[in-house]
Amino acid sequence: MTNNIVKIGIIGCGRISGHHCSSIVETKGAELVAVCDLDVERAEDYQNLFDAKAYSNYHHMLEQNPDINTVAIVTPSGMHYEHALEIVTKYKKNIIVEKPTFLKPSQVSEVFEKASEVGVEIFSVFQNRYNLAVQRVLKGLAAGELGKIRSIAVRVRWCRPQRYYDLAPWRGTFSMDGGCMTNQGIHHIDLLRKLGGKVTSVCCVTKTLGAEIEVEDTAAATLTFKNGAIGTLEITTAARPIDYEASISLVCENGLAQIGGIAVNELQVYTPEPADCEKFSEDFSGNVYGLGHGKIYQEIVDHCQGVKDFPVTYEDTLETIQLLNSFYLSDECKNWIDVESAGDSKRLGILDEELADLYRTEPNN
Repeated sequence: MTNNIVKIGIIGCGRISGHHCSSIVETKGAELVAVCDLDVERAEDYQNLFDAKAYSNYHHMLEQNPDINTVAIVTPSGMHYEHALEIVTKYKKNIIVEKPTFLKPSQVSEVFEKASEVGVEIFSVFQNRYNLAVQRVLKGLAAGELGKIRSIAVRVRWCRPQRYYDLAPWRGTFSMDGGCMTNQGIHHIDLLRKLGGKVTSVCCVTKTLGAEIEVEDTAAATLTFKNGAIGTLEITTAARPIDYEASISLVCENGLAQIGGIAVNELQVYTPEPADCEKFSEDFSGNVYGLGHGKIYQEIVDHCQGVKDFPVTYEDTLETIQLLNSFYLSDECKNWIDVESAGDSKRLGILDEELADLYRTEPNN
């Protein structure tokens, strides 16, 4: 890379993009070159805040700024696959992909394979892995402080009323969004396997209870782990009137670890070292996105400069998206699903050309 600087263009200027922009400008070795959105006024807002070029067409952005070597894809979830394939194959740029990286395991495999063929990198965003509480529990597990895991429980109780889904046509659809598990719960599904190890089987039920949408806003599941542990998952966006918690707890042979707060940001119980609870808790008031994006960008820079490998691998990404799809597959067949042999959900990420056309950009427009 030129001068070892990670020069970044962002596609999609929704609310989360602001965290990407601020993280980039605060990271030594990274440079925000340009931002792009079909609604150019959104791009111009970030242009004014972060002194970047603004575009409404990402083809123009990349053609006019050949020094951009990395593109952050922060578009609707259902467009990640299409945008990623085009940027990797046509422009041969590294890509950073917001959650969920892709909607289907087959898409993960295809895009990573294409990236390998042309020699570019894919950086998947799972920022809650960087929360201090999560890092402390991971360290404790690795050191044997907690001993063997016996059970794990995820609880996400958030509020997304009808007005949230009415903000844009892509929201609340299987083709572009996914429901509470895909949009809001993906980080906690990722942490299930990051903290607990490989999940072997799942049994899941989903319902739509709090809004008029086609996707689920409530899900409950039981899980088994390769290490013998069992788990439960409860995710809902039908809580009212506010967000209450996003937590994960581990019952282990030597004690209990419980991470809670609004977005797995508080170490609430850690029996091996109770004094660590205050030290490894963070204030995420008014910010369910957390503070991890800055750490992700530092690790992207470190990877591109040869300091150390980016920690989220292809296998890592694939297993999380495969687990996500397993929950949907279980609900679809009304039975237990073997995670390792599970494929794509029949519903999640199903192509809707009419809806996708709203978010596509033609090169000559």
